[in-house]
Amino acid sequence: MNQKIKHPLLASPSFIGNLKLKNRMVLAAMGSNFASDNGHTSEQLNAYYEERARGGVGLIILETSAITWPAGASMPNMIGFSKDEFIPDLRLLTQSIHQHGAKIAAQLNQSGKIAQEDVVAGRPILVPSIPKSEPSDMFGLLTQDEIMNFIKAAGPDGKGPRYHELSFEEIQQEIQHFIDAAKRAKASNFDAIEIHAGHGYLISSFLSPAVNKRTDEYGGTPQKRAKFLVEIISEIKKQIDDFPVLVRLDANEYRIDNGITPDDFLITALLAQEAGADAIDVSAYGNTSKGIAFTEAPLVHEPGGFLNFVKMAKKALTIPIIAVGRIELDIAEKGLKNNDFDFLAMGRKLLADPELPNKVVSGQEHLIRPCIYCYVCVSQIFINKPMMCAVNSQLGNEYRNENIIHTTADQKKILVIGAGPSGMESARLLAMRGHHVEVWEKDKDIGGTVRVAALAYEPNGQLISYLKNSLDELGVKIKMRTLATPESIQAFDPDHVIVAIGARREAPTIKGKEGRNVFDGEQLRELLFGTDSNAITKLSLFQQIILKIGRASQLLRNISALRFLSKIWMPISRNVVVIGGDLVGLELAEFLIERGRNVKVLEPTGSLGPNLSIIRRSRVVHQLKEHGVDLLTNVEIKEIDGQEVIVQHEESEKIFPADQIIIALGANTNLNLSNELNDMSIPVTSIGDCTSVGYIHGAIADAREATLNL
Repeated sequence: MNQKIKHPLLASPSFIGNLKLKNRMVLAAMGSNFASDNGHTSEQLNAYYEERARGGVGLIILETSAITWPAGASMPNMIGFSKDEFIPDLRLLTQSIHQHGAKIAAQLNQSGKIAQEDVVAGRPILVPSIPKSEPSDMFGLLTQDEIMNFIKAAGPDGKGPRYHELSFEEIQQEIQHFIDAAKRAKASNFDAIEIHAGHGYLISSFLSPAVNKRTDEYGGTPQKRAKFLVEIISEIKKQIDDFPVLVRLDANEYRIDNGITPDDFLITALLAQEAGADAIDVSAYGNTSKGIAFTEAPLVHEPGGFLNFVKMAKKALTIPIIAVGRIELDIAEKGLKNNDFDFLAMGRKLLADPELPNKVVSGQEHLIRPCIYCYVCVSQIFINKPMMCAVNSQLGNEYRNENIIHTTADQKKILVIGAGPSGMESARLLAMRGHHVEVWEKDKDIGGTVRVAALAYEPNGQLISYLKNSLDELGVKIKMRTLATPESIQAFDPDHVIVAIGARREAPTIKGKEGRNVFDGEQLRELLFGTDSNAITKLSLFQQIILKIGRASQLLRNISALRFLSKIWMPISRNVVVIGGDLVGLELAEFLIERGRNVKVLEPTGSLGPNLSIIRRSRVVHQLKEHGVDLLTNVEIKEIDGQEVIVQHEESEKIFPADQIIIALGANTNLNLSNELNDMSIPVTSIGDCTSVGYIHGAIADAREATLNL
């Protein structure tokens, strides 16, 4: 074993039942919408999973699949296990996984009250008891484009879901459907199955006292509510020899009155083990009508948010325990050492970097592309679109014969201007292709606008560290404090220039915006880092002295230090009005309330945070409201008059007092340099925010496109 491995236990082999896995790293099941619309696997889906197998993961748990497809499906493009006709394509999938030494488990499910495709088709939705309806607070946060792609919640006749309470005989039929699907998984050469008994689907509806109101043998006590699951497990184990059965369970239901508790979970887990389950995959669930609940569970935002549940299960059970939920590698290694659990399941991390397991095994953790927990991936599923990743634009494109990483014989001298995410990602990809790449950055620090974004949202900074490590590994030189001009570029004599200088940020025309207490987004960034002398002159003498000391000590260059110090002091007044409620404005408001400021956000349009993913948007908006932040939309800004912002809102003029006003608007294209280079016949490609503002996802995607087209 490589002596440089920081996480030897993660890299070590282990067993689930009689199934030997080459390491303890598991791809958690995540819906992709990559399957065909006829229930079959697809070339895109197969390539996506094969890429994770090639990346070295020990076990892949297939995304949730419908045992009675098309009935019981929760996505428009969902894998079916309901007919033998699916087996040949499923065998092609398992064959592609096995050739890389990975194992694969099929996750079998009946979506129950989450079966949106049944709603769309007007089919009855199977439930243990008729659930209560509850309005969602997420729908009001969707943009018009997102609403157009959203579930047709009213069904074909406009009457909404049609729930059907299962009879005893129908429960037996559903048990048989699970058995039949398990047999098809075995025939398709899957190495195991996972019964999905969580996340609001049919089995978890039986387990949850909030939904299951039955008075027969399938309801009333935790043991009776678990009877449906127990019978599925025991019958599969009885009828299929030597076939490991994993069970995914919710250890808690957040924001659900009378929902599943940890005590209920332990009772169910013990019964599942007794019935023959070979491992428990510990998850949790939340009230889907509350936007923030989804980031409490199942896609937990708090690092290691389910670890206490995992430890409980490990103490109570003898079968392996799979931990999941934003667990960092160091924490996972410690948990394995302490015998807190047996396997680490990762979803988002392996979307961001499918090579993560190989990098762990080879001791190259510093080259792991980080997940920044922006929720772009799962937000796509909410609007019935294929999964994507903000930091990995190759996700979903694995099946295309594009050879994005290959050594080219036509090596070029390429100059990249700008060391933000778009510039550094393009430099990384181009260097991996064998081109000779140099990066010029006019500032003294890399990262561009992501540096200030990392102040508000720490995971963003990890992306910059990864890109810097990757460029160092590839030997790409980054020249700091180097202003690119047409003359200096011509003197460098590149074969091609990539311009990634970011947007031109200038606040829109607002009367009074020149006031001493008014800062635009660019001024605020430079103010926090102490690099804009003009912005600093707007401050009091005391504030100017503090910033000069911070700048001289180099503390203001360190994001981590600045994040900490800004909680003690920063040159931002107590009462702040933020003009602009998109990504920048909302993340800025989030940053300010964490530092004790009183904030009001004024958005000129009707939508908050359209450039934040749906899930992150709902979380941020929920938390801002919990902290008393006023979030006003459709606000017409009339003028800034000293310490007052005068607006037109809801057909009346209103005045909002503010010690400071921050204008988080005005990002525009920035193509002057590119146009000058074109005029000089220097081959040039513009990417990132200088062409159109697309934030991190757009920046990374542009870099990929530029590399392919060069």
